[in-house]
Amino acid sequence: MATTMKSDPDGDTRVTYEDQQKINRFACFNAKLLEVKEELAAKKKELQNLMDAADELLMLDENEKIPYQIGEVFVSLSVDEANEQLEMAKEKTQEDIKTQELTMESHKKILQDLKVELYAKFGTNINLEAEED
Repeated sequence: MATTMKSDPDGDTRVTYEDQQKINRFACFNAKLLEVKEELAAKKKELQNLMDAADELLMLDENEKIPYQIGEVFVSLSVDEANEQLEMAKEKTQEDIKTQELTMESHKKILQDLKVELYAKFGTNINLEAEED
């Protein structure tokens, strides 16, 4: 997001300390929002991988041992134990996704409120919109 001030034709654009604090707060929350979006995308991908792994387990013989990664170590689990581990991992990931989505909505609300305040004061003299890459 670009937070820039355009000069007023009369040169009368005054930015008070409080205005600068709002602009800084906007920039911080915008950066946090981008981080949350990235984390959310990673969690959704992780959930998809867990669901794919659970689908693959359905095709295996129940007597087979499955290598399951816990931290940096692989342990051999039965198909049922692997399914249980996958279900617990999916539930935790779904909870994490819900938390990230709530955080993202909270940040969006704060950003929207700050946009309203800053645009009300500065009008077209300030740009708070995302820059296109």
